[in-house]
Amino acid sequence: MADNKVEFISIKVSEIAPNPEQPRKFFSEEAQEELTNSIKENGLLQPVVVRPVEGAKVPYMLIAGERRWRSCQAAGLEVIPAKVVEGATEEEAYVLSIAENVNRADMTIMEEAGAYADLKAAGWTPAKIAKQFGKTETHITWRLGLLTLRPEVAEMVDQGQIKSNLAWHIAQLHPANQMVAAMRYVRGDFDSEAEAQHFANGLKMMEAQTSLTNEKAPTAEEQEKQKKAKAKAKDGLGKAEEVLIPLLEELAEKKPEDLAVILGDDLARHLRVVGRLYAKVQMVRNLLSKAQGIQRAQSEAFNKAAVEVQREAAAKKTEKPEETKPEAAEAEKPVAKPAPKPTAKKAVAKPAAKPAAKTATAKPAARRTPAKKAAEAAK
Repeated sequence: MADNKVEFISIKVSEIAPNPEQPRKFFSEEAQEELTNSIKENGLLQPVVVRPVEGAKVPYMLIAGERRWRSCQAAGLEVIPAKVVEGATEEEAYVLSIAENVNRADMTIMEEAGAYADLKAAGWTPAKIAKQFGKTETHITWRLGLLTLRPEVAEMVDQGQIKSNLAWHIAQLHPANQMVAAMRYVRGDFDSEAEAQHFANGLKMMEAQTSLTNEKAPTAEEQEKQKKAKAKAKDGLGKAEEVLIPLLEELAEKKPEDLAVILGDDLARHLRVVGRLYAKVQMVRNLLSKAQGIQRAQSEAFNKAAVEVQREAAAKKTEKPEETKPEAAEAEKPVAKPAPKPTAKKAVAKPAAKPAAKTATAKPAARRTPAKKAAEAAK
C-alpha cells in the first residue's frame, strides 16, 4: 500500500459509490444527524478516501468515510474533498477501510470481529492482523471467538447489553446454553459480570460431561470425608463470624488518629495481618464465586434434564393410546381364543370319565347278583 499513488482532489458526491464490503454495517441515526448538522455548519473537515474503479457506472468507490459521504449527501453538498488511492487492490482497500473504522467508538464489536474474520479468510494470521491495526494478538483472537455467538446474543452484544469479555465466555457454549447465560445476565440474575462469567464456565463444564448421572456414587468412606470437611468449614466460618468480623468492625469504627495511639507499636503488625487477610479473602471470594457458578450451572442442567424427562413422559402418554389401541385389540383376540381351551380340556376330560362311568355301571350289575340270590332265598 506504501507504493500506491495518493492525491487529494475534489470529487462530485454523485461520482462516489459506497463499498459493498464495508466492514461497518450499523450506522447510528442520531450520530449521523449530528455529523450532518456539523457539515452544514463547518463543511467536510476530513476528506473521504476513495479508489478509482475502471468500467463501473460510478468512477470512484469509497475506501473510508461512508458516514461522512452520507452526511454530505444529506447536507446537500455537491462536491467534497477526497483522498484518491490509485492502484489499491480490493484487499488493500478493505484493510484501509478496517483501519479507518476499527478504533472508532461507533464500530460495533461484532462488526470488528467480522472484519477480522474476512482478513483471516484471506490468509491473514491473528498476529499479522494485530500488527496491522495496532492490537494485541489476544484481542484479535478473542474478537474472532465471538463469531460463534448465535444471532440473538450477537445482537445483545452489539446493543451494549453484554460486554465483550463476558460475550467471549458465552460464545464458548452450545447455542441453547448461550441463550440461557445471556438472558439470565440481561435480566439481572447476577450481581456482577464476573458471576455471569463463572456461570458460563460452569455450563461449559456441564457440557463437557457425557452424562449427569453416570458418575459413580461416592463410597461410604468418601461420604464420611465430605461430611467432616463440610463440618470443619462450617465450624471455621462460625469462628470467623464470632471473632474476626467483630474485631474488624471494632477497628473500622475508630478514627485513624485514634488507631495510631491505641495500637502504637502494634500498628504495623495489624496492617500486615489485615493485608494478608484481605488478599486471602479476595482469593477465596473468587473461588466461592466460581463454585457458585458451577452450582448454578448444575442446577440449570438438572432442571433442563428434568424438563426433557417430563416432555418424554408426556409424549409417551400421548403416543400410547394411538400405538397400543391396535395392539390391545389384537391382544384381546388371543385372550378370547384361549377362553374355549379350558372348555376343550373339560370336553377331553369327559371321555376319560365315561369309562369310569361304565365301570360304575358294571359294579352295580355285580351287586345285583347277590341281591337276586337274596330274593330267591327269601322265596
